[in-house]
Amino acid sequence: MAAEGACVLHAFARRTGQASLIGPFPICGSPAPGDLFTAILARFMIFKSSTTAVPDAPKVPRHIAIIMDGNGRWATKRLLPRVAGHVKGVDAVRKIVESCVERGVEYLTLFAFSSENWRRPADEVSYLMSLFVSALEREVSKMHANNIRLKVVGDLSRFDPKLQDMIANAERRTAGNTRLTVSVCANYGGRWDIMQATSKMIAANPGITEFTEEMLAPHLAMAYAPEPDLFIRTGGEERISNFLLWQLAYSELYFTDTFWPDFSPASLDTAIASYQSRERRFGRTGEQVSNNAKKT
Repeated sequence: MAAEGACVLHAFARRTGQASLIGPFPICGSPAPGDLFTAILARFMIFKSSTTAVPDAPKVPRHIAIIMDGNGRWATKRLLPRVAGHVKGVDAVRKIVESCVERGVEYLTLFAFSSENWRRPADEVSYLMSLFVSALEREVSKMHANNIRLKVVGDLSRFDPKLQDMIANAERRTAGNTRLTVSVCANYGGRWDIMQATSKMIAANPGITEFTEEMLAPHLAMAYAPEPDLFIRTGGEERISNFLLWQLAYSELYFTDTFWPDFSPASLDTAIASYQSRERRFGRTGEQVSNNAKKT
């Protein structure tokens, strides 16, 4: 297990530009203690946790996470079937991806389908799955041409095998792209994420009964990305809805009544302006933040 984990992490290090960190650890295939897998994972965590260290607070959010709410209500308001709102929502995704690239955002995470969305009417769920397939067919080549990496995060085992294969192929094709990482959360839930990470952490550390945040974090589904700086929810609701429960610990929250199909580049700028007006203290006092800013 440890040697296999080292091989995976060597590949991860090369892809993320962290290959220089490999040196202190045994080469792939060499003997290693049972807990080396977690130790190496922790070493490769290149982003700071907001609860164990004070992360950077960039002027332009490095990572934006969005709950794209209001597609169905947008359609109903216009006397259209709910699925028409989902189609229009895909157009909004395209515009916001382009806007994030233009503004220098490095990570964009979109909540497309939660683990609770299976409770919706069967015909709507079926249409959402077909829309996901068609979006992959249309958009992946464009994303690759624009140096955009695609990740799909969640429990994908419930999806049709064809869709699972399309997702895997899209991720492989765009894996080396660096301009923007777009993560689509599908059949994802924050509690699921914490539970699956806990299971992996325990399996990687047999016999250990006391764990730390640093031991768990590398196993989270989005360990490859920094914590979101800015969380946006469209559609008027003001809740997290089981989205990135671990990762949103110190994110700035922004809620808007605008339905997702109407969320434009100008709407994104308004959200970013709200983020820029906040003082990000991460547990410190305002005076400490001000003094630190003067030093830098």
